[in-house]
Amino acid sequence: MQTTEKAKAHEENMRVVYLLTAVAALGGLLFGYDTAVIAGAIGFLQEKFELTAAMKGWAASSAIIGCIFGAMFAGYLSDRYGRKRILILTAFLFGISAIGSALPANLTQFAIARFVGGLGVGAASMLSPLYITELAPARVRGMLVSLYQLAIVLGILLIFFVNMLVQSWGNEAWNVELGWRYMMGSETIPAVLFFAAMFFVPESPRWLAKENREADALKVLARINGMEKAREILQDIKATLREESGTLRELFSGRFRKPIVIGILLALFTQFQGINAIMYYAPEIFKEVGVGRDSAFAQTVVIGIINVLFTFVAIRLVDRLGRKALLLFGGAGMALSLFMVGAAFHFGWGGYIPLVFILSYVACFAASFGPVPWVILSEIFPIKMRGLAMSVGTLAVWVAVYFVTQLFPILVEGIGQAYTFWIFFCVSVLAFGFVWKMIPETKEKTLEEIEQSWH
Repeated sequence: MQTTEKAKAHEENMRVVYLLTAVAALGGLLFGYDTAVIAGAIGFLQEKFELTAAMKGWAASSAIIGCIFGAMFAGYLSDRYGRKRILILTAFLFGISAIGSALPANLTQFAIARFVGGLGVGAASMLSPLYITELAPARVRGMLVSLYQLAIVLGILLIFFVNMLVQSWGNEAWNVELGWRYMMGSETIPAVLFFAAMFFVPESPRWLAKENREADALKVLARINGMEKAREILQDIKATLREESGTLRELFSGRFRKPIVIGILLALFTQFQGINAIMYYAPEIFKEVGVGRDSAFAQTVVIGIINVLFTFVAIRLVDRLGRKALLLFGGAGMALSLFMVGAAFHFGWGGYIPLVFILSYVACFAASFGPVPWVILSEIFPIKMRGLAMSVGTLAVWVAVYFVTQLFPILVEGIGQAYTFWIFFCVSVLAFGFVWKMIPETKEKTLEEIEQSWH
């Protein structure tokens, strides 16, 4: 009888965990939706506002500048005001940006609206996985944080479908005048859903403990782990909090220097392998090899589908095979695929050949460097300054995304598609060596055990 009651209690606890994770992961869906919407709009924007290669890069990367500032300040704000309140603020910013970017009369107005949305994306990209990490039991934490990446790729796939649908409503002239506006404005719907859903979830128990609200923290932990385990976890949290001063200076000194350096380098390597060049410019890449407008959008949807399917592979394996092994296997596949994409463009292999190699690259990324770095970044930093440390790591992500997004059209115009993808290939080889030498394995360890391992 007692065993049955324990099983029921465990089942109820896990229902709460999955519910809270699903709500927080909506931040990931908006992340993917907001950043990838530009893939469908950028070609029409270029014609509407007569953009040069540099201006085209700015239209795509203006949101990334907002992401940089959002990630920069989200840690401080979430440490001061709580994870939940700042996530609610990000939902508001998403909605404002969606409306503003659908109505601009010139590139400057568009860039300002995208910057506002970028603030929300940057903050959510740091806070959503952090929030999930601080709620999740250790045994399933990797899987649950990977669900955040799943939400990102579902958001990307959703907007790719929306973009394909919208562009089919009219001819080229209609899309140049109105189609891209519908694409940008469609984000209002998921933004409203995220805003409403965040009012139904609790604050992070680890943040509550840091604010000396132990009774509230215990209540949240008990809903997730049961009361007995909740008391044990709360004691671990309190013990860890007492050891930390939580300053930025300490983050870059002593035993914490190594995890923050590893986190920054992992973030940079993840993005400099070129994933966002494909996600933001996919229709334009396919048009370069002679694919028509409708086919280019359809092939972009296929990329989104592969991205989603192979994210499930990561979710399945991240707590079984481990973080490091996934990065190594996926990284090797990414390097090979990037080399072949460059070769396809260099030797003029047209038709579906470039698509096949791009899909293999996306599949390898989705099963490794897509979700796993977010898991590692959310695990390796000390509790009291985890918000601050996650801001630093996520800031590095967005700085790298900005450079890739801004420079990709310029590189393609200057040195061509082939050599641009071969640059990404070289970075991928370096990333493989970095993971092999520097990344620790963190599967099945509690956050407190991971922190003690840096002593």
